[in-house]
Amino acid sequence: MSTRNRLDLEPDTVERDLVKLVLTVVELLRQLMERQAVRRFETGELTEEQEERVGLTLMLLEDRMAELRERYGLRPEDLNLDLGPLGPLLPRD
Repeated sequence: MSTRNRLDLEPDTVERDLVKLVLTVVELLRQLMERQAVRRFETGELTEEQEERVGLTLMLLEDRMAELRERYGLRPEDLNLDLGPLGPLLPRD
């Protein structure tokens, strides 16, 4: 077996890759929740109190995501999986 075909199974690498995958899923869900909240804001479905609570929750989630990315040395763009012909998983800003 050539060295090119071997997997790097170092504990630090496995942990970082697992964190990257989990954070990618959480980021996808965060963006979906944010878009849904914006739609609900625009249609007037939420009370002012609900708008504040949703906004605060999304800000806290974004802050926590930034902390976790920093802890594991990840940039926001590291969480955007390339799906080949389908393009990136997350929309690019």
